[in-house]
Amino acid sequence: MRSGRRRGTTKTNSDSDQGDVVSDAEQGTKTVVTNRKARHEYRIEETLEAGLVLTGTEVKALRAGRANLQEAYATVQGGEMVLLQCHISPYEFGNRQNHDPLRPRKLLLNRREIDKWDRAVRQGGATIIPLKLYFRRGIAKVLLGLARGKRQYDKRVDIAERETKRRLDRVRRAGREE
Repeated sequence: MRSGRRRGTTKTNSDSDQGDVVSDAEQGTKTVVTNRKARHEYRIEETLEAGLVLTGTEVKALRAGRANLQEAYATVQGGEMVLLQCHISPYEFGNRQNHDPLRPRKLLLNRREIDKWDRAVRQGGATIIPLKLYFRRGIAKVLLGLARGKRQYDKRVDIAERETKRRLDRVRRAGREE
């Protein structure tokens, strides 16, 4: 008789030594790139995970961490959601069939999700931006956000709230140490 977990079973909170904290490695997730500026420039109303249709050299370049989401956005074209301006550098060891770095990439979503997000964009003010590009169980995924642009004063308010929270945390930590 073997001890240990059977194949295909998931780790529960009671099995974990750290409580609710589950690392990316335990989930089988490897983050390639995050769009940190997006959360500063936009207010994210909703997020959605989508698969990507990629070529072989694109997958190899992503595994090497060669991607940029700074200017990327998604739109609906012909009933399909497409990721535009996402720069995936050519694979270093690729041959003449290497990919175009800025080619449009099809996103894999359900029809209902595409229609829902398309309506939100058409009704005004919203845009679809990628927040994170990662591998989950060996498959490339992108985390999309339905975003609305922030005004300059909104950004200042967010920064002020963050600073206040940091100060309070410092005071609480200092109080515990005494």
